[in-house]
Amino acid sequence: MAGSAAGSVSEIGGHEIGGHEIGVRGTVADGFEDVREEFAAVLAEGITESGAQLAAYVNGQQVVDLWTGGGMAAGSLTGVYSVTKGASHLVVALLVQDGVLDLDREVAHYWPEFAAEGKERLTLRELIGHRAGLIGVDGGFTIDELADDRVLAQRLAEQRPYWEPGTAYGYHAFVIGALTGEVVRRVTGRSIQELFEERVRAPYGLDFHLGLPEALEARYADVLPMQPTPEQLAELQANAPDPNSLLGIAFGFNATPPTDLVEFANTRAVRALGQASAGGVGSARGVAGMYAAAISEVDGRAPLLKADTIAEFCPLYAVGTDAVTGEQDQFGLGFQAMGVRYPFLGADAFGHSGAAGALAFADPGSGVAYGYVRRRYAYPGGAAEENDRLTAAVVRAATS
Repeated sequence: MAGSAAGSVSEIGGHEIGGHEIGVRGTVADGFEDVREEFAAVLAEGITESGAQLAAYVNGQQVVDLWTGGGMAAGSLTGVYSVTKGASHLVVALLVQDGVLDLDREVAHYWPEFAAEGKERLTLRELIGHRAGLIGVDGGFTIDELADDRVLAQRLAEQRPYWEPGTAYGYHAFVIGALTGEVVRRVTGRSIQELFEERVRAPYGLDFHLGLPEALEARYADVLPMQPTPEQLAELQANAPDPNSLLGIAFGFNATPPTDLVEFANTRAVRALGQASAGGVGSARGVAGMYAAAISEVDGRAPLLKADTIAEFCPLYAVGTDAVTGEQDQFGLGFQAMGVRYPFLGADAFGHSGAAGALAFADPGSGVAYGYVRRRYAYPGGAAEENDRLTAAVVRAATS
């Protein structure tokens, strides 16, 4: 992508881990020095000791390109989990924008088998809004099944929903991309992965893949397991979900054996097939670059999304409590409404976090596109806490 950050390569605050001194490396544009200092402060606290990357664009120009050592280089790729959902639903948004998909059509209009078990009236809008009640299947999925969206779609079409479709909202953690992806396949004859490659990744040269080629495997840095403190471990154990609860079903804990989230990302089949809910592989540059292309002119190309498409997909879709996670609603259509957690962003800011701590989003009002990727699974999961500081630093610099 054109428009790299200005400034010279820098290394801030040498920090020794495992006998090796690491520091913040990379470049920032003039005016974004405080972002580099904030990233260095995060490193000094040991939060990113296993490697992390931070990238940001403003109005299509890259202004931040930073990384730390600890097993993750500038060009490293790693599992980004649910950041993948943003890529998948960017494809859906483009197809709605093109008039190929109608949000208010029943899913069964496109995918007749989906009508089984009382799902015939669910609309595409409700499906993308996590309202299908189809968060998993009885008995769970194997890792091999989870890797393959076609297998997931077939099993989910036959499954009775866990609540009356359309009546509640609940996070479809591992399956939303397979569900919307099957609609895309039935209408276009192409997979979400193929359309993402053709319309988004390849034209912009993004290091963000829904289906990592074998030739790029050497660049993959394994996701590392969480290292909770004794207090954090006790809290995780005390709050461990019942495998047959809605939370347990949505995250695969009802499977035998229960789904291991780290093993999932580090499974080659998941990366190769680019599972559309959580199987994407990328870098901070790649995920930030995707959102830059979504809202800004990049390399002479018009923004991928028009203003009315953003207005349709990105604000809060419904207000209420997530039936799966118990959290207050934070979703638009497919994307997370980012202004809920980060109130300094606009009401139409949109993106998605990832289970290990990654975060990527676009804020049309400020022109900011942000990407953060870390290798070590963050406690307690979801967007890592350091994103609170890093996103604020980026937006301050962009708007000052």
